Amino acid sequence: MKTTTIISATVLAAVAITGSSALAKGPRPTFQDLDVDGNGQVTQAEITAHRNQKFTTADTDGDGQLSVEEMQTAAQTKANERVTKMFEKHDANADGFLSEDELPKPRRASKMFERIDADGNGSISEQEYADAKDKMGRKHKRHQKSDTDDN
Repeated sequence: MKTTTIISATVLAAVAITGSSALAKGPRPTFQDLDVDGNGQVTQAEITAHRNQKFTTADTDGDGQLSVEEMQTAAQTKANERVTKMFEKHDANADGFLSEDELPKPRRASKMFERIDADGNGSISEQEYADAKDKMGRKHKRHQKSDTDDN
């Protein structure tokens, strides 16, 4: 029961952070990122502190507001970090380039294809594509609605 509560709290924390801040795009925080005091529990105060820290870091002029430029800079910094990590992880021959063979393979591409290919004929029709897009749109709207209901 306790494990379920911790996992649920962690998932809710990640959703709260990513749903409430455009700055949280990209990798979600780890449990360790959120559990600042290292006691194995994430509190609402720790979640709030994490979100505030991200805001403060992006607010480069310290005026308590984020401008388009500050948000673009924060997003670009995060993108640069992701690209650097990708190269560190996948540039097997360390030549500063990623060949097609070095690029990570999509993890769930075949499963997604099978899900969209509703009739299982090995190809995706325009209708199957539209149905999948519509289903994802409805799922996204439900997710957004649940995020706003909690505020």
